[in-house]
Amino acid sequence: MTRNNLGMNANVNLDLQEVNLSRLKQPSIHVLTQVQPHGVLLVLQEPELIVLQVSSNTAAFGLTPDEVLGKPLDDLLDSFQVDQLRAGLAYDNLDLLNPSKVWARRSGDEYQVFDAVFHRSADGFLILELEPALTHETIPFLSFYHLARASINQLEATSNLRDFCQIIVQEVRRVTGFDRVMLYKFDEDGHGEVVAEEKIPEMESYLGLHFPESDIPQPARKLFVSNWIRVIPDAHATPVDLYPAQNPITHQPVDLTLSILRSPYSCHLDYLHNMGVGASLTISLMKDQKLWGLIACHHRTPKQVPYELRKACEFLGRVIFAELSTREETADYSYRMKLAAVQTALVDWMSQEDNFIDGLVQHEPNLLDLVNATGAAICFGGHWTTIGRTPSEEELNYLVQWLAKTIDQEVFATDSLPLIYSDAERFKDVASGLLAIPISRRSYVLWFRPEVIQTVNWGGDPNHAYDLDQSGDTPRLCPRKSFELWKETVRLKSLPWKPVEVKATLELRKAIVNIVLRQAEELALLAQDLERSNAELKKFAYVASHDLQEPLNQVANYVQLLEMRYNTELDQDAKEFIGFAVEGVSLMQTLIDDVLLYSKVDLKGIEWELIEVETALQQALNNLRGRISETNAVITYDPMPTIVADGTQLMQLFQNLIGNAIKFQQQVPPQIHIGVQRQDDAWMFSVQDNGIGIDPQFADRIFVIFQRLHTRDEYPGSGMGLAICKKIVECHRGQIWVESQLGQGATFYFTIPVGGRDRHHGNGRKKNYFSDRG
Repeated sequence: MTRNNLGMNANVNLDLQEVNLSRLKQPSIHVLTQVQPHGVLLVLQEPELIVLQVSSNTAAFGLTPDEVLGKPLDDLLDSFQVDQLRAGLAYDNLDLLNPSKVWARRSGDEYQVFDAVFHRSADGFLILELEPALTHETIPFLSFYHLARASINQLEATSNLRDFCQIIVQEVRRVTGFDRVMLYKFDEDGHGEVVAEEKIPEMESYLGLHFPESDIPQPARKLFVSNWIRVIPDAHATPVDLYPAQNPITHQPVDLTLSILRSPYSCHLDYLHNMGVGASLTISLMKDQKLWGLIACHHRTPKQVPYELRKACEFLGRVIFAELSTREETADYSYRMKLAAVQTALVDWMSQEDNFIDGLVQHEPNLLDLVNATGAAICFGGHWTTIGRTPSEEELNYLVQWLAKTIDQEVFATDSLPLIYSDAERFKDVASGLLAIPISRRSYVLWFRPEVIQTVNWGGDPNHAYDLDQSGDTPRLCPRKSFELWKETVRLKSLPWKPVEVKATLELRKAIVNIVLRQAEELALLAQDLERSNAELKKFAYVASHDLQEPLNQVANYVQLLEMRYNTELDQDAKEFIGFAVEGVSLMQTLIDDVLLYSKVDLKGIEWELIEVETALQQALNNLRGRISETNAVITYDPMPTIVADGTQLMQLFQNLIGNAIKFQQQVPPQIHIGVQRQDDAWMFSVQDNGIGIDPQFADRIFVIFQRLHTRDEYPGSGMGLAICKKIVECHRGQIWVESQLGQGATFYFTIPVGGRDRHHGNGRKKNYFSDRG
């Protein structure tokens, strides 16, 4: 495989502390100071075209390197030609000048014909490279055209991409005459595969073999991106030095990134020798300004390739590869259209559903169809919705935590999740592949693909791509000597996600975010309407309670005045009727007070403060002192904590619950205990009694406003006490419930979330609150 390579596999057995491997793996290839000996390289200073550096093989001029340095180009080449070259150098695009046939003076009237190729280096110097002209004529444009036209005619006759690649290598080999021509495609993880090959029977076949990323390291890939064609006519030739090695102006090596004659790195030459290659030609294949692959040509013996033919191959590669790119895009087109239809359907379903998640999972097509996944999961609002085969909810929670800490992109895709998230090995058969999009900091949509065990054919053992040779003064890397088939079983990987699938998830993410934002706006408007309505209801309740109090007081006063003034004239029935009226007025006043209290309990009305629960509890017990004394109730409570809450509302909560425990008593004195227990994120309080108990079927109904389980004759009250309790607890972001059986007492529980400054008080002993028994 022809490549500028210098790599190092992770499994090479090296003494890492003795050798700087990173320097060996990533050398500065572009500033090597040696040149291939078949041509002459000159570094010129413009505009005088003075020679600053020259390769040591100056015999073509009949001069020594020292005699060449400092001379103007006119002294080395025909002066008339140099004048023409100066005119061409005035233009920025030197391709119009390349190649130029030039005659170099040797001695007397003796000349040698060269192909002259110019380029300007990154550090601002003019580089002239002279190669012996193999023909004295340039190839006309029509030859390029017919070359490309014949190839494209064959390409148009096939629709299979593999066959298409095969035609490319056949045509390049036909034009160049190399013993072997391969089309080498880079994979997403950096390694490459030979996807097409045309060769003579005597040479070993590499078709279908994979080659590790280290075979073509990053410095070499950067050169292939800048310099699209690279030729090594004789892999066994001894390179010549550039003289002087340092540029006399910059005192640095000159940049030879675009050089034709720059000598290959020694490790790459070893690589070619181990493959039995005597000459090579490499053509870069670019797609979207990235290195897609290479056309690699090998010959067993040295082989000169004229500049015009090299440019013809480059032209052929560009034209044909443009057609190949079009074919690839066409092959993806139908799949893109399918995904677009799925995406449109999902957006429509999401828009129609009250909950956008239902639109993704409850219709056909669904979330799985968007990326051809076997499982998907949606985390939204702290809840999971899954479809297909997915990890457990516990595993999903851990996975999302890892994503939140690790990923900061709009989309994350991997076909080997267990290799980067070790816990995923537990569910590799479900989710070796992961595609994820964040909706917010805690909300994600995840797609999964299972493990697919694959066999990969390598050109030699990729785990031992290089060895370290320390026999000389300077350590050097040596590539593997064997490229025989080496099979590897690849595990913990899924089928890869296609770019079009990743793009489809990004589009879906935009749609979900838009829908969530729209629903958030609708909820905000609804919240405003509810807030306005609640404010009006509170105002109405307040006004109504005050406006109703006055006429009720008048009714009670006049009825009682009637009883006092006409007491002697009223019979027993009349007096009883008046008593009923007074009781009704009293009940109505109690009901109005409870409605007013209920309306005042809301989240905005809470005055958050750090309070001692025992203080609120004692206030409630003091308010109930009379009833406690009347019923001989015995009340005990645990040591109480300090929490963040509204003290007044907490007192009302205890008063209502303890009051009910006293009210709904059996024939024995009430025994009431108030307990407390710390949970993970809340305090759980309990009020336990030995009263009449509650049928479990009514455990929810008792918290509904105006709901009663007994008549007022049995147990007086407005039916709002527990509704008020529920509203107080919910405004504190807690929960309230009851556990009871008829005749066995009841235990009411409620929770208050833990605040940042909560702490536990008390001496650890249970406290008693006895009624006055005197």
